[in-house]
Amino acid sequence: VRVQEFGGGLVQAGGSLRLSCVVSGLTFSRYAMSWYRQAPGKERELVIRIEGSGIPTYDLSSGKGRFFISRDNAKNSVFLQMNDLRPEDTAVYYCCSPSNCGQGTEVTVSS
Repeated sequence: VRVQEFGGGLVQAGGSLRLSCVVSGLTFSRYAMSWYRQAPGKERELVIRIEGSGIPTYDLSSGKGRFFISRDNAKNSVFLQMNDLRPEDTAVYYCCSPSNCGQGTEVTVSS
């Protein structure tokens, strides 16, 4: 299974970013996909998950109302829309299938 993230970068506080993830090597629509993040000096944490059917599951309380996950099963892709970004959202964001994660994409939010 190959997982590859796109779309990180530097953004000012209050701004938005949309991360994308493309997956190959599995029957994509059958599996939940997740976004994790790891901030400097902290453990990796689950941000949000979406079921194969497209039903999202929110796991990070600080992301509610700001982070939105979606997927396009026809394109083996999952997306993370992040709005009203805060400096504490600075982290490496990982897209993860049930078996593995990508290399991550860095998001830096400046104050």
